[in-house]
Amino acid sequence: QTSKKLVNSVAGCADDALAGLVACNPNLQLLQGHRVALRSDLDSLKGRVALLSGGGSGHEPAHAGFIGKGMLTGVIAGAVFTSPAVGSILAAIRAVAQAGTVGTLLIVKNYTGDRLNFGLAREQARAEGIPVEMVVIGDDSAFTVLKKAGRRGLCGTVLIHKVAGALAEAGVGLEEITKQVNMVAKCWPGSWGRDLSSCSVPGSKPTFELSADEVELGLGIHGEAGVRRIKMATADEIVKLMLDHMTNTTNASHVPVQPGSSVVMMVNNLGGLSFLELGIIADATVRSLEGRGVKIARALVGTFMSALEMPGISLTLLLVDEPLLKLIDAETTAAAWPNVAAVSITGRKRSRVAPAEPQEAPDSTAAGGSASKRMALVLERVCSTLLGLEEHLNALDRAAGDGDCGTTHSRAARAIREWLKEGPPPASPAQLLSKLSVLLLEKMGGSSGALYGLFLTAATQPLKAKTSLPAWSAAMDAGLEAMQKYGKAAPGDRTMLDSLWAAGQELQAWKSPGADLLQVLTKAVKSAEAAAEATKDMEAGAGRASYISSARLEQPDPGAVAAAAILRAILEVLQS
Repeated sequence: QTSKKLVNSVAGCADDALAGLVACNPNLQLLQGHRVALRSDLDSLKGRVALLSGGGSGHEPAHAGFIGKGMLTGVIAGAVFTSPAVGSILAAIRAVAQAGTVGTLLIVKNYTGDRLNFGLAREQARAEGIPVEMVVIGDDSAFTVLKKAGRRGLCGTVLIHKVAGALAEAGVGLEEITKQVNMVAKCWPGSWGRDLSSCSVPGSKPTFELSADEVELGLGIHGEAGVRRIKMATADEIVKLMLDHMTNTTNASHVPVQPGSSVVMMVNNLGGLSFLELGIIADATVRSLEGRGVKIARALVGTFMSALEMPGISLTLLLVDEPLLKLIDAETTAAAWPNVAAVSITGRKRSRVAPAEPQEAPDSTAAGGSASKRMALVLERVCSTLLGLEEHLNALDRAAGDGDCGTTHSRAARAIREWLKEGPPPASPAQLLSKLSVLLLEKMGGSSGALYGLFLTAATQPLKAKTSLPAWSAAMDAGLEAMQKYGKAAPGDRTMLDSLWAAGQELQAWKSPGADLLQVLTKAVKSAEAAAEATKDMEAGAGRASYISSARLEQPDPGAVAAAAILRAILEVLQS
């Protein structure tokens, strides 16, 4: 079926997209009657060379995003994945010539339609006496044997825009720019793409089908299928495969990268990949290249030349020396060019030493003593309770959250068990709670980890001076206050706080002289369990559940259930 697209009309989508870019960028102007964007300071280019590029729409931010001082002078856009009209290319050439430029270089990706239309416009402009040169960019490394059509133009074209733009900005002449750009284009860039599924032109169906466990390698940027299909693999494996192919000397379109080579690396999002995946691919590419002894001079990661919403990437390698790197680093106002530091990626220190933990006061009660053993028993019972509740808590959470409450609590339980294996826990309650808060903040994750961490950190303070029953009651009060202060929940908001609050109210009795530990704790646990059950009749006032219609919440809050279960586990160990 036809794909859904946020457009006004299929026929006008390319015009609307370009108009939107120009409307939001004061450095650009449209050429009336044509799908052409030009620098708004065109008259300042008198005596310099103009650079024009373009092609089909659907590759945004290419090509109009690369218009600016130090990059392109203007861009001619076709309909989606369609070469621009000869008349519009010619109009753009005339416009920059009238502004007083001393010649125009057309930078064209190697596709038949682009070559023909830009070539025809060039011949007509030359017949009118306008000096125009043209370079055709083919940086595709997909093919092992070169066909007559040559290599397709991919994301490496953007690097050519940058090199040519820096030369033009420095006042270099048309003939010299053409010569240098041709030299860079012929010798050095190589790109290769891979995707997880196809894209679809507005008003059309996807251009090809991929099954759920397949990946396409060596595709172009117009939704056309690639040269090879493989089973889904990890990011590391796919990057290795791509780089092996791109640098394989038996491949006619390989990049001559060897140990010791210096490269500019581009990781390009083909439109539909998440930033998370892009980061993973970038990391894999850096590790793989550096593992081969290749020096990464600059790394560009982002969306430079897309294929609509295609979920995939292309990798580009450009062999560089110092003069070429200076051109890549030269300043530009082009909106889509990234702000990359002029520093080599390889050889840079990528991490710093974490600050040391503050030294703890020694535990006054002997670790391994009876108090420490009792603490270990309590923690073990809490862990086994939470692990046993994992699926039940997840099921409760699916009604109103993301279904991971049980998983989060199990993660905490496993972390505590691992910690207990390292040795007996501290017998000092303050030190125990402090250790647990750090552990849960680091290992539990989610808002639950932060809330438990907050609760325990605050509860530690009253227990530093004494560990009497009134101090434990004060610790509960401090923990609840911190939870409310930072978590923004209040009793009755259908959260874990409801259980803890109900228990806290009962534990006030510990502040009275002669209070009985187990009697009060038993009442507190029963009160917490009743409060947890009561959450099913509450409307959520905080947490993720608060965004969901209350009509859908017929189960108790999983966080409240977990908190009550923890208190029950503590009571059972103390009773035995």
